[in-house]
Amino acid sequence: MRAVIQRVKNAKVEVDQKIIGEAQQGYLVYLGITHTDTKEVADQFIDKLLKIRLFPSEGKAINANISSVEGEILVVSQFTLYASTKKGNRPSFMDAAKPGLAEELYNYVVEQLQNQYHHKVSSGVFGADMQVSSINDGPINIILDIN
Repeated sequence: MRAVIQRVKNAKVEVDQKIIGEAQQGYLVYLGITHTDTKEVADQFIDKLLKIRLFPSEGKAINANISSVEGEILVVSQFTLYASTKKGNRPSFMDAAKPGLAEELYNYVVEQLQNQYHHKVSSGVFGADMQVSSINDGPINIILDIN
């Protein structure tokens, strides 16, 4: 499981010009899933996402986790995080999970976040053509790999 976590002032995702998910002051999470990922890997990812300290606190630029600031989370599926550009000029997505597994684990992550995190969690639509916009904060962007 691979994610790009962006600390944002706000973010939104639209499908067919309709806002389907948004977050204020929190994380925009682009989530990629590989063929070896499991629910156990997803649980490790969720634990790390909720504990990682990317917000300012006590005069330090990065010292508080998302719960400490009551931040919101927007999760967007992003199979292209598993692109390989080692050969040629066209990316290969062989390491990305097949759509069935990817959708199952993506939905699992979103549902578990909604159950475990006591602030707003929203998401994009798996497999949809989405338009995502955000205002980054910092900017802080972290690549999180859980294998």
